Amino acid sequence: MIFAKNSVNNFMTTSGASVNNAYILGISFISALGGYLFGFDFAVISGALPFLRVEFSLNAWWEGFLTGSLALGCIVGCLVAGRLSDRYGRRPGLLLAALLFALSSLGMALAGSLTSFVTMRFGAGIGVGMASMLSPMYIAEVSPAAIRGRNVAINQLTIVIGVLVTNVVNYYLSDDGPEAWRWMFGLGVLPAVLFFVGVLWLPESPRWLVKAGRLALAQAVLGKLGNPVFVQETLHNIQRSLPKTTPPSFAAVFERGVRPAVFVGIGLAVFQQFCGINVVFNYTSTIFESVGASLDRQLFETVSIGVVNLLFTLLAMRLVDRLGRRPLMLIGAVGLGVSYIVLALLLQTHAATGWVSATVLVAIAVYATSLAPVTWVLIAEIFPTAIRSTAISVATISLWGAYFVLVFTFPILAQYLGTYGPFWLYAGICLIGFLFVRRNVRETKGKTLEELETIFTGH
Repeated sequence: MIFAKNSVNNFMTTSGASVNNAYILGISFISALGGYLFGFDFAVISGALPFLRVEFSLNAWWEGFLTGSLALGCIVGCLVAGRLSDRYGRRPGLLLAALLFALSSLGMALAGSLTSFVTMRFGAGIGVGMASMLSPMYIAEVSPAAIRGRNVAINQLTIVIGVLVTNVVNYYLSDDGPEAWRWMFGLGVLPAVLFFVGVLWLPESPRWLVKAGRLALAQAVLGKLGNPVFVQETLHNIQRSLPKTTPPSFAAVFERGVRPAVFVGIGLAVFQQFCGINVVFNYTSTIFESVGASLDRQLFETVSIGVVNLLFTLLAMRLVDRLGRRPLMLIGAVGLGVSYIVLALLLQTHAATGWVSATVLVAIAVYATSLAPVTWVLIAEIFPTAIRSTAISVATISLWGAYFVLVFTFPILAQYLGTYGPFWLYAGICLIGFLFVRRNVRETKGKTLEELETIFTGH
């Protein structure tokens, strides 16, 4: 299905179907506010760790576990979201994610012990895990093929905006004394409430409505997305792709026919984490402390990272539907590997903070342009409609499991190998990731979700 832009707000196919680009963009941004929650909880720990180490007398093991407890909650969130979204729809899952996030943010801010704090961070992870799965899936299901990559990348944009805003707030709160960390976490209530209110306005995914047998409502939603020709084309494609079966089990995701797509999805999810960049995001203070930076400089570096992350995510949104998914993933793997080698050498020789900062920012720029948004785009695209929610759940669980292993092990590895040591390991993983993408990932830009079923499943 080829689209040509014929006005500011519409795209038209060669068959005469046109879509309301402004409306689709608007609901994509609202859904992507779930990414902001992800970005908030992802970044807040970096600014809060210097205070939490003192507040809870953290050793290397507990520092890693406290940081990674978010990921354990995310795994539970993905499991809940998959079943919930298949049974009740994408929208109720997004509402529940916002509610859980608001409550857990308050819980972390008021925590009086390490146990209660970790429990609340685990709860926040459930909300983040649900949103990290449902937001890109919802966007992919309401977006036409020609702009789907850009729209799903909006989720990554809101993640990095969440990271940047949180880092800036943390930087200014850091002078408010030893209790500043409570404000850092408590402010998460504000974006959670905004997300909840926004989701109330969203229509349900038309693909889920068709799968649930609610054809009239699906037609009504599609009528908001495009003209009658678009409605009929999309309905035909969705119905053709849906086998008459019961909702898929996790076992169905690993059946022979869909196994290649699931293998690629899990591989990409694990690589996005094991590539190591989230160590830079979560342990910025540890990295710069190792070269003698003051606390103020450590927190300032988190702001610099957020700015670069945002700028290059905007660049990625322009490239993902132009250059394509596969080239960006290959460039990212090579670029990160080289950056880590340089960073390891600089940290090992205790180089000037400026050189370390420049190298870190290059790594962030490479990641933000490639692995960060493109992994989520591919995971939202490559699975057949009949198993999409369950398969995305499996891939996202794999991603969060890998994230937990990464952030849990870094303080321990750094204690025994030095702060520079783990980056040699991450460079090697980037080489393996490059080979994986080159061999297994097929280009998906410009193709409908139904066309991609043939590419990744062979039927």
